[in-house]
Amino acid sequence: MAEGELEAVRKCLREFSIEARELFLGRSVPYLEQPPSPLHFHRDWLCPNKPCIIRNAIRHWPALSKWSPAYLRAAVGSKLVSVAVTPHGYADAVFGDRFVMPEERRMPFASLLDLIESRDGDGVDGRRGVFYMQKQCSSLTEELPELIGDVDTEIPWMSKALGKHPDAVNFWLGEEAAVTSLHKDHYENLYCVISGEKHFILLPPSDRPFIPYELYPPATFKQREDGSFDVVDEEAAEKVPWIPVDPLNPDLERYPDYGLARPLHCTVRAGEMLYLPSLWFHHVRQSQGCIAVNYWYDMEFDVKYNYFQLLESLSAVLGKN
Repeated sequence: MAEGELEAVRKCLREFSIEARELFLGRSVPYLEQPPSPLHFHRDWLCPNKPCIIRNAIRHWPALSKWSPAYLRAAVGSKLVSVAVTPHGYADAVFGDRFVMPEERRMPFASLLDLIESRDGDGVDGRRGVFYMQKQCSSLTEELPELIGDVDTEIPWMSKALGKHPDAVNFWLGEEAAVTSLHKDHYENLYCVISGEKHFILLPPSDRPFIPYELYPPATFKQREDGSFDVVDEEAAEKVPWIPVDPLNPDLERYPDYGLARPLHCTVRAGEMLYLPSLWFHHVRQSQGCIAVNYWYDMEFDVKYNYFQLLESLSAVLGKN
């Protein structure tokens, strides 16, 4: 493709992103004071693929008042759970020239609570590790079924709007230093904060042309007896496509197109719920010891998905030229 033709495509994609924001996305994540009806939610949020923060959607949950450290110790303290351990808090992220996954460690839930309470968000020490309960295999129902009665097993108006039950209900607990790198999911996500707060950076699918992907050999962190970490390559594994940009400190010299993206920033506080639409890119930070539960509903692979795949293909072609 000639350079003039490539530039014409780039111009169209820039205008596409600008028009999406001007027509319906806006410049901030709106708040709803009450949970919507299934029809309202489907019409105003699901179909347009727009995020929102919903207040008073989980105020009836016993978890909001019950999930103190003392209660959690009594309910599940001795239970072994899966915990991600990294030297710096970034799990499933680009580190050097590798896509590095955390060390997965089994430990008593009470030990994780003890560790988080003792550290009190006092920074990162690469020889002690950063701990985060983040396993995304319906970890609440699979690892902590004792807590299910304190939250809803599904979000009724979401289940009715989609005509399906959630694929997974996940439990999240970790240190302030634990960060989720920029990525997207093929799920409609309802993210509910029980205590503390979560800080999200969101980018819509229409910004895909400005978000770089590169291929990285996969590897895993492994902690030594002295506390230091090795990066161990996964043998005979295919390379992983991942986003190398850190939206907290983007390298615009290396990835100048990212400067055209317009991230939305929002904070989800205790008792609030974020609707994070499918295919939205997101980066997540948290307060020390923040507890959250999220519901993953499989997205509809409809015409919106076809449009995104077209955008993905065009972005990949431009990235090679």
